[in-house]
Amino acid sequence: MEIRRRKNQIEVSELDPFLAELLRQIPASANTEGAPAAEERIFSPPANGTETELCAEWKLYVEPELRRLFQTASETVSADLAQLNGNEKNLANRTLRIPIKHADAWLSALNQARLVIATKNNFTELELSDHLRSPIGSRRDLSLFQVNFYGFLQEYILREMEC
Repeated sequence: MEIRRRKNQIEVSELDPFLAELLRQIPASANTEGAPAAEERIFSPPANGTETELCAEWKLYVEPELRRLFQTASETVSADLAQLNGNEKNLANRTLRIPIKHADAWLSALNQARLVIATKNNFTELELSDHLRSPIGSRRDLSLFQVNFYGFLQEYILREMEC
């Protein structure tokens, strides 16, 4: 896999089928449905339970807008991912081009996906910071790899936005 900036886009090329599939999973991985702990993590109130009025206002005024922003980001990422149409034999479809103007949506969707995956798997801080982990041997290992891969992409996009 190679990542580089070309004019007004980030180009992810030479994608193998495994990484292309992980990319395709970003929108689904960011979905909190059926995962109350992930929902609570993504939409956590701004204060603990003692400030009930503030929390009620947050839920009424802020949370709906957050949901809309997250949904819009997911839709943008899904539209960009349509370039990877599943035909891995076609080399032209092994390149993903992300317009720089979509970078914020990608950062949002990748962050959501990482938070949801980490919450669903109850990853510890130690697991999340262990970048020398052994090869993928279980579904949990695959999920941890996915979190780290998405983090790598976030880091690259952030670096490119600073240019």
